[in-house]
Amino acid sequence: MKVITLGPEGTYSHRAARAVVGEDAGDDAIQFTESVADIVARVADGEAERGVVPIENSIEGSVTESLDALCDSEVAVVLELVTPIRHALLAQGPEFSRVVSHSQALAQCRSYLEENHPDVTQEAVASTARGVEIAREDPTAAGIAHPDTAGDDLQVLAEGIQDRTSNATRFLVVAPASERQDGGGKTSFVVYPNTNHPGLLLELLEPFAGRDINLTRIESRPSGERLGDYVFHIDVAAGLYEDRTQEALDTVESLVGDGWVRTLGSYDTRHVLY
Repeated sequence: MKVITLGPEGTYSHRAARAVVGEDAGDDAIQFTESVADIVARVADGEAERGVVPIENSIEGSVTESLDALCDSEVAVVLELVTPIRHALLAQGPEFSRVVSHSQALAQCRSYLEENHPDVTQEAVASTARGVEIAREDPTAAGIAHPDTAGDDLQVLAEGIQDRTSNATRFLVVAPASERQDGGGKTSFVVYPNTNHPGLLLELLEPFAGRDINLTRIESRPSGERLGDYVFHIDVAAGLYEDRTQEALDTVESLVGDGWVRTLGSYDTRHVLY
């Protein structure tokens, strides 16, 4: 199985992708790109069998690039991976003038950086692994990443620098839309009502509440069509195989009028420890 995820090698996405292909898979089983939108688009086009994208962090919340990509391409979600995030400060030596990492990693270590390195410049790059690469090339740069990515040429200056020890990230495993599943403990939808009136959001949520379906997440993103127009990402703790879920979905589809509902499918959750 060919899996595509955020690279280069050593990102947290790469670690999550290893759980999809298995530890015994060859080096060519995982492909890398530096764009979540590219991951989802290539899976939708059939260029990759699976894609692994970060969707939510327990400290910084949803990954908006992933939410938007799920609106732009037709794919299915077939698995959720939850993994703890352990950040370390990596550099060639204790003296550095900038910290380079993914924007989410920088934000997740905000308190540590403000307290211990208030004068260094923070620079966001495409991934934690890209920041490590820069730290290897530039003695004035430090990276924030998993401590195992230090290798032999970088020092682990500090470990566990995330602001909360409970720091964890959810990743979604996406597949071609034809592989959408009805079985699983969770289901994800994307809803575009293409309208705006008082009580709209309540109308969209009541079909789930009235059937005792727990909403585990609801997130709004600008539709890009016009100011104040939104797309809603909804996760529920129920499978599409359940009559109550299908009934709720049918009701939502009847409410959106000229809009649309994209059903990403049902899936289970796997916890991955590294």
